[in-house]
Amino acid sequence: MKRLTSVSLLSIVLGACTIGPDYVRPEFVPPSNWKTISEKKDISWQLAQPKDNVAKSSWWEIYNDTTLNQLEQQALVSNQTIAIALNRIDQASAGLETRSAARLPVVQIGVVGSDGKISANRPLTNYATPNQTTTQWDLKPIVSVSYEFDWLGKIRRDVESAKAVAEQSQYDFENVKLVMTAQLAQLYFAIRQSDEELQVLNEIQQIQLKSLNFIKKRHEEGLANSAEVNLQNSTLKVTMAQIELLNGQRRVQEDAIATMVGVPAPSFQLPSGKLPSVVPVIPAVLPSVLLERRPDIASAERAMISANAQIGVSKAAYYPSLILAPTYLGYEATAIQDLLSIPSMIWSIGLQATQTLFDGGRLEGGVNLAKANYRTSVATYRQTILSAFQETQDALGNLEQITKARALQEEALASQNRALKISQIRYQAGLDNVNNLLLTEQNQLSIARAATQLKASQLISSVGLVKALGGGW
Repeated sequence: MKRLTSVSLLSIVLGACTIGPDYVRPEFVPPSNWKTISEKKDISWQLAQPKDNVAKSSWWEIYNDTTLNQLEQQALVSNQTIAIALNRIDQASAGLETRSAARLPVVQIGVVGSDGKISANRPLTNYATPNQTTTQWDLKPIVSVSYEFDWLGKIRRDVESAKAVAEQSQYDFENVKLVMTAQLAQLYFAIRQSDEELQVLNEIQQIQLKSLNFIKKRHEEGLANSAEVNLQNSTLKVTMAQIELLNGQRRVQEDAIATMVGVPAPSFQLPSGKLPSVVPVIPAVLPSVLLERRPDIASAERAMISANAQIGVSKAAYYPSLILAPTYLGYEATAIQDLLSIPSMIWSIGLQATQTLFDGGRLEGGVNLAKANYRTSVATYRQTILSAFQETQDALGNLEQITKARALQEEALASQNRALKISQIRYQAGLDNVNNLLLTEQNQLSIARAATQLKASQLISSVGLVKALGGGW
């Protein structure tokens, strides 16, 4: 008991120190605010506080699109990239459990039973005493304990590193979810853009076909030449070619969504639909808040914590390791009735210390490697922050620019709508022919198609801003 008490006290005293540097977050001063292309009050974003009552994983619900919501939920369940990231959390958690177990002693119980014959012709231990053949049964049940004293905090640093890796895997999972759901939303809006463009192109095709028939009739009457017929026919064929290309593009986008939601591409179909009627305003956050919101930044910091802890693990190799071994308690007897008697008791307690005297620089190389890994993780962390600021600033500027362009395009569409009404009135009054009316309708549809493209770009850019800001609110 005195020996055990001494060993326990030694473990407590020696366990008070921890080798290696404690983690300190590298200093990074964020900008005070975002730069904008314009200082007008009607820009497409505003400063706001995060709304914690809205689930981060459901940010896409701000678009109020039932089909998109269903696809996103299906992707969270069936997307294999997300499933891989989720399994990596389990892997990291298992690694943490393994490392944490090293702080506790290893207790084993066993029993050895044997029945053997000893040779009479074995070497003599005493020339005056001849050997005899002996058949003997031996039974030895024991409980053994081994324990490494964490006197320098090597195990604690190893657990600290494993814990950071486990947390990193969680943030990596959140980042994968954010990236995949954002890509899915952008693909979905691209498909809806194709749907609306196809609808416009089909209407344009019908108008161009009417115009072609009108010109052909005029040609038959000698009021139009063959060049006009060929020109209109060429215009019609170009529109038909655009429809074919757009249908092919839509099929590729549809196949991509199928893979993202975990369905074989040949088995997946997405019915035609429309873009959301309203583009939601995405509230921007201050740059300093961005550091707390982005899961990739959180992941990069956990990688730094892990690498920093590994410096202490490497440095501990310079010093002796203290292991309580071999230590056991048990009994040994040749007869079961004598097994649990005091004379049959056996025990052993010992402390093993090992120290490397020469390794050709292997330990020093390990420490240098750990330090280099930490410096790399710091650079990765800083680069992740810089990339986050760039991505967010680009998303803000891009969204603002597209919003301005769309406003101008809507003004152009409104003017063209007025021109179409005037053309219809003139045609009904007999002041204009049908061909001019058809050309006005075709121009109106072309401008409407451009407006659709800008609206889709605005929606896709807003998803990019959501992703850049780290998700929903």
